[in-house]
Parts: sequence; C-alpha cells; structure tokens
Amino acid sequence: MAFKLEPLADRLVVKPIEREEVTKGGILLPDTAKEKPQEGKVLAVGPGKLSDDGKRIAMETKVGDTVIYARYGGQEYKIDDEEVMILKESDILAVLAGKKAK
Repeated sequence: MAFKLEPLADRLVVKPIEREEVTKGGILLPDTAKEKPQEGKVLAVGPGKLSDDGKRIAMETKVGDTVIYARYGGQEYKIDDEEVMILKESDILAVLAGKKAK
C-alpha cells in the first residue's frame, strides 16, 4: 500500500504501537485507562528542514525505524481508519536499537 501522506520539512508520520497493558496482578486495563503510546514505527519522512543559508538538513530517522517520541508531541491524524501521528523530528527522543531501518 502506498502511503498517502507526504510530510513536509522535518516532519515524520509515525504509526503508534499499542501495548497491551496488564497490571502486576494480571488485570487487563481497558483502553480508557491506558497511557498514550510513546513508541511507533516511522511510515513516512519529510525531506528535512532548511538551514538559515538555504541548505537542506538531512533527516536522521528513516522509514521503518521504531522510535520513542515525546508523550504530548505532534498531531494525531486519522487516514483510512488508521491512527497516525505527525511529528517534528525534534519530538523523536530515540530510535530503538535493533529496530533501525537499513
């Protein structure tokens, strides 16, 4: 499936990875009690932002990377019944080792 969003500048489209949350006692938490996910897979990457002298600064993250992002960063968006996040690269806190795209 070709992805329909093309992020601009230093923005990325990330598919949040939902975790099934279970308490230490083994109780499965309902969606309303779960925390907002902070981990996701990069689906699309913009070309990078422009520096003050007009040069393009390459993005460090790539399509396929699994990333950890700021809890309240970015914008939620729904496309074809799929929830995604549109984030600035500065909202990305880390790329998970071993889950980095080649």
